Amino acid sequence: MKKQIEYVSEMTQFIRELHAQRPHLAEDQRKARARWWDRAPDPALDPNLDAAERERLADSKVRQQAYVYQTRG
Repeated sequence: MKKQIEYVSEMTQFIRELHAQRPHLAEDQRKARARWWDRAPDPALDPNLDAAERERLADSKVRQQAYVYQTRG
């Protein structure tokens, strides 16, 4: 039986080479994801904020109008 040659796309080759050249890249990606995406949906609920900062965030919220795309006036 013939051994099949596994196809590897240019993009996959590039990613593999990039990770080989920069082994810290995966950890940097995890840190960036945590910074930008893995957040509480409401900053006022963030347990790392003090009471004054939570109150400031709550006071700064603007109520959204019922029909978002309708202009006033």
